[in-house]
Amino acid sequence: MAARSVDFMTAQVTPGSPPGRPLTGPLVGVQASFDELGTPLRDVTFCVVDLETTGGSPESSEITEIGAVKVRSGEVLGEFQTLVNPGASIPPFIAVLTGITDAMVASSPTVDQAVPAFLQFAEGCVLVAHNAPFDVGFLRAAATAHGRPWPSFEVIDTARLARRVLTRDDTPDCKLATLARVFRSSTTPKHRALADARATVDVLHGLFERLGPLGVQTLEELSTFSSRVTPAQRRKRHLADRLPHVPGVYLFTDDRGRVLYVGKSKDLRTRVRTYFTASETRSRMGEMVGLAADVTGLECATPLEAEVRELRLIATHKPRYNRRSRFPERATWLKVTVEPFPRLSLVRDVKADAATYLGPFGSRRVAEQAVNALHEAFPIRQCTSRLARSPRGGSACVLAEMGRCVAPCVGAVDVEAYATHVTAVRAAIATDPQPVIDAVIRRIRAFTADARFEEAIVHRDRMAAFVRAAARSQRMSALARCPEVVAARRTPEDGWEAHVIRYGRLAAAGVVPAGHPARAGVDTIVAGAETVEAPPPPKPAATAEETERILAWLEQPGVRLVELAGEWSCPVDGAQAHTAWLDTAYAARDGVVPCEDRRRLRPVHQPAR
Repeated sequence: MAARSVDFMTAQVTPGSPPGRPLTGPLVGVQASFDELGTPLRDVTFCVVDLETTGGSPESSEITEIGAVKVRSGEVLGEFQTLVNPGASIPPFIAVLTGITDAMVASSPTVDQAVPAFLQFAEGCVLVAHNAPFDVGFLRAAATAHGRPWPSFEVIDTARLARRVLTRDDTPDCKLATLARVFRSSTTPKHRALADARATVDVLHGLFERLGPLGVQTLEELSTFSSRVTPAQRRKRHLADRLPHVPGVYLFTDDRGRVLYVGKSKDLRTRVRTYFTASETRSRMGEMVGLAADVTGLECATPLEAEVRELRLIATHKPRYNRRSRFPERATWLKVTVEPFPRLSLVRDVKADAATYLGPFGSRRVAEQAVNALHEAFPIRQCTSRLARSPRGGSACVLAEMGRCVAPCVGAVDVEAYATHVTAVRAAIATDPQPVIDAVIRRIRAFTADARFEEAIVHRDRMAAFVRAAARSQRMSALARCPEVVAARRTPEDGWEAHVIRYGRLAAAGVVPAGHPARAGVDTIVAGAETVEAPPPPKPAATAEETERILAWLEQPGVRLVELAGEWSCPVDGAQAHTAWLDTAYAARDGVVPCEDRRRLRPVHQPAR
């Protein structure tokens, strides 16, 4: 067990700084500036755009007109309008609908001239359109077709926004013409680009008037607005104001201080605000926010530290609204017992008893599948009674009669001969699962030859459960054997993020800023690391999920090992080498559609004979 079970040290290394600083309490509240709260809508420049085209798909149609209006704080800053020569005849029904004819566009700019001019007009703006996927899709396709990079515009769809804000009592539908009447637009839409863009401006401002009382004041809140977030939730958005824009972990608590939910984010304030203003639409999260009275933020030096701290806090507090990682102590291990005639047993924990363990398994059902796979390959006993070194005679069980047990219970095999089978079991768990794979595949082929496909699937799942558990256990136990691993990776700011891992547990995390000596900074982080005692093998000194997160970080490109105490290696013929084809097989199975789902087919009328 570790000397400290919840907290570890995190460091931001600067000249004269102490080795580390514990993060055990809430962050100190500060007065937030308007910039930290988001971009106020009054400061945003919107470019409202509308297109006329020859059809409904950019793959088979062309743009015939572009119209746009640039607005900020309710004031029109400029307008853009141009007809576009599509390079082909305009279909008659489109000409009737829009009033745009071939003669009108004959001398107009081509799309490779018009689109760059529009992009220059819209530069630095937030794009707005009614049914934005249509208009933006055409513009993006035209830019791409002519070798123009598409800017990373923020896009607001007034049709989608209207469906979230307005009810059936407000409007029968969300068509532009209907909304223009609802909001008393000064311009009537008439399937011409500039007129429709002007009408969309009035619709946008009308929607702003509806959203203001709901607490939507910033671009971020507008972009992620959802009508499923209640006014009561929005009124609590001030709870995020004390949180900084840094990576970390946040804890929602109720009025009695009980932790309701734990989460992590690369930006604490931005993530927490979404629970009150916008994109969080899960019903249980709405219920949780309704009970929340406070939010506490814990700043973390690195994203990996945030992941690990989240897992530890969930395991400690077991919040009712977290669905995963709450009960790591309920994991199941497969144990090869230590006795004259060992057997396979499912246990809750790993002891320092020199036994061989496989796991942990997330569920007992999967662990039982792995046990069955081992019994398929090795004829060790399956009874649960303890046997003396010289068992008395008697009658053997049915498994012995089937050749699936060497029957030590009746003295059919001595301790030494039985030990050869147990040694093979331990080798399959620790180094090479091939004997198990071969044995199960033989059974699968026999079943498929007899068209007993359901039984073949059962054995396939048993093999997969064992192979995946062995691969996971071999990877984790390799790291858990190392007293210390120090690794570092470049940050986007050209500094270094460093982590100290001891026996598979994150003992320290910190950042060495750009321009400071990297090695000296890493040494400072190591000096403040948590003391971790060696656990009984193969168990790491942390939960399996934490060790897997650490392994995922270590395996990322660009991670460099700074120091390594012990041996970190996995067997060449280990189970990891067999997981790829298993994943491929399961992916192929999931992609198969056994029969056509006819429930979505429209009924066909058959006239009476």
